[in-house]
Amino acid sequence: MYALIVDDSKPVRSILTKVLNRLQFQCVEASNGIEALDRLSHMPRPSLITLNRHMPEMDGFELLGRIRRSQQFRNLPVVMISTDSNEASVEAAMRLGANDFVAKPFTPSELTEHLTALGLITNSDQKNWESPTASPTSRTNVSKNDQPKDNSTKKPIRLLLVDDSAVIRGILTKTLRGLPGIEVTGTAANGEKALDFLEKTRVDVVLLDIEMPVMDGLETLRHLRKQYPKLPVVMFSSLTERGAKATLEALVAGANDYVAKPTATDTDSIVKKIESELVPKVKAVYRPPRIAENGPQKTILRQSAHKTHSSKKSHKISVIVIAVSTGGPSALAEILPHLTAAHAPPVVIVQHMPKEFTGHLATRLSKMCDQKVSEAKNGEPLLSEHIYMAPGGVHLEIQKHGREFKLALHGGPPENSCRPSADVLFRSAARLFGSDVLALVLTGMGSDGLQGSKAIASTGGTVIAQDEPSSVVWGMPGQVVRAGIADATTPLDCIGPDVASRIYRQKS
Repeated sequence: MYALIVDDSKPVRSILTKVLNRLQFQCVEASNGIEALDRLSHMPRPSLITLNRHMPEMDGFELLGRIRRSQQFRNLPVVMISTDSNEASVEAAMRLGANDFVAKPFTPSELTEHLTALGLITNSDQKNWESPTASPTSRTNVSKNDQPKDNSTKKPIRLLLVDDSAVIRGILTKTLRGLPGIEVTGTAANGEKALDFLEKTRVDVVLLDIEMPVMDGLETLRHLRKQYPKLPVVMFSSLTERGAKATLEALVAGANDYVAKPTATDTDSIVKKIESELVPKVKAVYRPPRIAENGPQKTILRQSAHKTHSSKKSHKISVIVIAVSTGGPSALAEILPHLTAAHAPPVVIVQHMPKEFTGHLATRLSKMCDQKVSEAKNGEPLLSEHIYMAPGGVHLEIQKHGREFKLALHGGPPENSCRPSADVLFRSAARLFGSDVLALVLTGMGSDGLQGSKAIASTGGTVIAQDEPSSVVWGMPGQVVRAGIADATTPLDCIGPDVASRIYRQKS
């Protein structure tokens, strides 16, 4: 992969080159917009352009405008990196077509997180930016404007651990305290003690066990949602039959995400699972006030919220396809009851979740809808007034056999590290139903659904993305909005009524 780095500061170009080299990019540098256009015409097509705003001869805004007007380069991913990061500047950059905005000074970790969110690198690539053999001076701050600031200046996520096992609490506390970005503010052996702690101490995220004496996780969650409705909660549960059912109840009741307890008994395996699964989810559900209130994503949202293509869209809906991940159970519980009108088109869902959970989720959602929600079976017909969910661990797509549409399950390679993958489902729907597809891309980490949404949009179908404030993680819908393919960017509580009204209009 190639990257074009455009900045009039040589130290910044040097930092970006080092970081991107470790992420397997081959970098070409330019000190202003004129040089950048020359480099573009002679270098291999880049996978990424990083672009400073204020530069001599041709600044970043003018260069960005030229890139977006160019037939050859208009679709290149561009990340604006600038000290001028007030809301007006960010909004202007996004309006001109920037895919993302990173404020200077930045850390290598911050940059890699943005590139991961854009789908340009994978989570595993994030570890590569800091070479084990790099000298300490190569990561030292030199100038406020030219060097990234140290991670220690960022406030860590304050975490409350709630688990009745002293052993688990001890391992979690020791492991998390050794990792940057998370601070164990307190521990509690049951829900009652956790609620007492929260009355006295502010925390950012709660890690909550399911099975505990005195007050278990589900009861604790209900109290939390009444007293602290926006406090992120990650459930910590076993993958037993009982644990899976309880976790699903918690997710539908408003828990943001879950992590399965380690099945291994040795400390090294437990620590590895904490670092690889728990930590990313805690960081994903945490919503810093700066991002939630004033960050670039809200700017993107305001621009995309007004984007519509109604004059080009079909009024007929033959199938509704849904992509959802982190925060999905409660989002589906909010939306699906609105989609159960008589003669409603079939609904097909990809929810990123292991096989131990998807059947229980379908059963739980069935109790909330007038239509049965069921795990899809290979070869069963696609029927109106039915809601189907992809089983965990296999891809789900729609196929046509004669005049009949059927569901097909297969174990093809994961896409976007996911199986089931929404892209697989969405592409099949676009291929068979064209402009009669309505796609919903809901809360979730990563970029699954982006390529499938592009296929649906290219055939004239409609794509609705959940908005950032109502998403647990604005990864999947954010990708669709940034790519400019969302016909509407809609709060969660408005999506169901909106789709229901579309279904009603096509019957009249």
